Amino acid sequence: MDGHLEIYKLRTMLTLENGPIVRQARRDDPRVTPLGRLLRQLSIDEIPQLLNVLRGDMSLVGPRPHALAHDTEYDSLIAKYALRRKMKPGITGWAQVNGCRGETSEVSMMQQRIEKDIWYIERWSIWLDTRILLLTVVRVLGTQNAY
Repeated sequence: MDGHLEIYKLRTMLTLENGPIVRQARRDDPRVTPLGRLLRQLSIDEIPQLLNVLRGDMSLVGPRPHALAHDTEYDSLIAKYALRRKMKPGITGWAQVNGCRGETSEVSMMQQRIEKDIWYIERWSIWLDTRILLLTVVRVLGTQNAY
């Protein structure tokens, strides 16, 4: 995977950042519209990514895609960061169902996410994907750290 996918998503913010610096959404972010906040809390903003899955660009389960600016930044800060690109990105993943979702304001938070992504890549199976899909419904859609 080259990391240059166009990922479909519903617009939930007032600004479009797609350059060398992309600021992650954070709790009470003023860039998020009122409707966008609801879409994000319900994870409805992710539904258009099903088009990416149908196109073969993404999987239902896999490491979540990050902005290219974040890939560049974390590639230099986290030794095994690039390993997550050995698989297609997913709409949901092991990191997300284990609480690594939302803003990564500290490198250690992204490190935890990457460790879970690598754990998933090393242990991939259809049964693990099935478990993650079920856990997504139970855990991720009911959490409050999607903003």
